[in-house]
Amino acid sequence: MSAAASLSESQCAAFARVLDLLAERMAADEAALGDAFPYVTGPSGAWKTMPATRSAGYGPNGWDHGNWFCGFWIGLLLAAHVHSGDAALLGAARRRLDLIRPRAEDPNTHDIGFIFQSSAIPACHITGTRAYAELALRAAERLRARAVRTKAGSYVAAWGPLDDPRGRASSAIDTMANLPLLYWAAAETGDASFRDLGAAHARMTAGAFVRPDRSTYHAVEYDPESGVKRRGFTFQGAADESCWPRGQAWAIKGFAASAEADADAGFFALAEGLGRYFLARLDAGLVPYWDFDDPAIPAAPRDSSAAAIAASGFLDLARLSPDPARAAEWDARGLALLDALVRDYLVTEEDHRGILKHGCYSKPQGEGVDSAVLFGDFYFIEALVKLLHPGRFAPERPRRSSGRVA
Repeated sequence: MSAAASLSESQCAAFARVLDLLAERMAADEAALGDAFPYVTGPSGAWKTMPATRSAGYGPNGWDHGNWFCGFWIGLLLAAHVHSGDAALLGAARRRLDLIRPRAEDPNTHDIGFIFQSSAIPACHITGTRAYAELALRAAERLRARAVRTKAGSYVAAWGPLDDPRGRASSAIDTMANLPLLYWAAAETGDASFRDLGAAHARMTAGAFVRPDRSTYHAVEYDPESGVKRRGFTFQGAADESCWPRGQAWAIKGFAASAEADADAGFFALAEGLGRYFLARLDAGLVPYWDFDDPAIPAAPRDSSAAAIAASGFLDLARLSPDPARAAEWDARGLALLDALVRDYLVTEEDHRGILKHGCYSKPQGEGVDSAVLFGDFYFIEALVKLLHPGRFAPERPRRSSGRVA
């Protein structure tokens, strides 16, 4: 049974219209952007941009994540090409892959996973061009090099050079959603060290980030020698002890990917528990506020990107579940979130770019609040294109009929 088999005719039509809109918008925006990459929309609705070469690092005002968005734009170009067949969109994706090529050597960030698993891997899958696989493998080697080995286990340091104490100690829930680059590299090369590091990081994260109620911390600082958690905290949530919905969604995606790569029943059960927590915190609109625990709710912004990422994660759980009833439940949950996004959050105004409105990049930093955000668009579209064009966008394993993840 394919995921697409659970779609109604009306859902197929609605999702196809979204992908039609994507193709139109990507063609128009690509012609106007030059070499810059968009990441959030500003108050006018226009894209704000930055160059792909803007790397991560410490500056006068603290940590700068740099351009970790650029791969998502390429992924959207490729998804639009898959749906429309427009060769110009594929050509634009190829050109932009050349622009991000130097970032495969970036030693300072876990976000190298986001950049290349959303761009080079689907580009290789769609075109058969081995150079794109080699590019993704170089990035995976850089991600693997961020391993910090402690007495308690190993983790992938999130930010900063590893010779900086701040960098060695840092871990973020976002890393869970960067692990698929390692898992792909293990399958591509037969080198189990990629998969082993991903699974080790997932085990450390399960122990240090996940609270008893299955909510998550945004970030953790470890002792890099002992592996003991020094503290849990947040950069982009409302408070250290709050639950930041996008981080929760990253965790759902990452633990589902870890369950698939490592066939670990504990990872799958944890991904389901994280998903149930996410669902329990939603109201009737099915799109979370930017932080589940913001005291300002209901006078607080929503985050459509968190719903998009969670929807993609729920569809992953459906594909992985060996239990048909549980698979059907996760399918239904994922599709319900996608339906809500199409119904209430789709951008239709010509002067507002992007695909999903009311996303929230970073409220504490005042960046991309109530805007389209590129990663939200990507995970929304990734889910739709996999539903309507299964197997064409990126490598996919079939839905499980049996296995150890039950």
